[in-house]
Amino acid sequence: MDPHLLRTFVTVARLGSFSAAARELGYTQSAVSQHISALEHDLGGLLLLRRPVVPTEAGTRLLEHAGPLLLRLDAARADIARLLSAPAGRLTLGVTPLAMSSRLSRALAEVRCEQPRLEVAVRVTGHAAAVREAATGELELALVDGMAAPSDPLYLPEAGPLTATGVAEEPSAVALPAGHPLAGRDGVRLVDLGDARWIDAPEIAVGRDRLSTLCGYDGFPVSLRYEGTDVRGLVALVAAGHGLALLPRSVLEGACGVVGVAVTMPRTVHRIEALHGGTGPAALLAARLASLPGGAADAVRA
Repeated sequence: MDPHLLRTFVTVARLGSFSAAARELGYTQSAVSQHISALEHDLGGLLLLRRPVVPTEAGTRLLEHAGPLLLRLDAARADIARLLSAPAGRLTLGVTPLAMSSRLSRALAEVRCEQPRLEVAVRVTGHAAAVREAATGELELALVDGMAAPSDPLYLPEAGPLTATGVAEEPSAVALPAGHPLAGRDGVRLVDLGDARWIDAPEIAVGRDRLSTLCGYDGFPVSLRYEGTDVRGLVALVAAGHGLALLPRSVLEGACGVVGVAVTMPRTVHRIEALHGGTGPAALLAARLASLPGGAADAVRA
């Protein structure tokens, strides 16, 4: 299966238009049509309906495979590029909102002392984008966060030969309004809150699907979706009674109108990992992050 044809197919399916795909890819509309026809001939069936332009059942199934396949190809290209022409004087970091901390500032200061000419750029990004861009070489290093069992690595999408180093862990806590009946407890089981209202904040808090998986209970109804990255805004929504959220304990310390109650079952921690290609300033920064006091034990995956 020709990856160029596959990339054209994904673009047409995403945009729902042959002409729009041609503009985005820099091809003629005729070339795009030829790509789709060639792919359909190769696979032996219709992948796209033409009016309107929507995937067939076979096309929908191909799209499920196409994303990971194309990402892995891009990751392979980026991995080889790192080996052949690593930009030793540049470090571009992508950081998910709750992975940004004073810990990063301290580790980055140490690296820049050793390499004073190092050019550094830091941008806050989403979880999926951070993993994808680290794999494709748009980022030299990504700091991503999430919930995991103590000392377990984060569950991340497979994205090629990245090194994942655990750099920090801290206890997680349920954010409750100060007047909540359970706010005075030392700890709570997540399943006991399975019928409570929750806030879905995909970039900064544990989502409903993950909560259900952790507890083996199909509950945790969502009362409000929060698409921001400002954790203070999310905490304010909890304080106002719009729903609960599972967050790192440190986020809730000193927060007005909110109490953080420890999770006793299942045992969970908020974990931060550094994803990088294993060489250059990115590997040095990951090592410095892991060596700071209070860091997580290394968790390396290939």
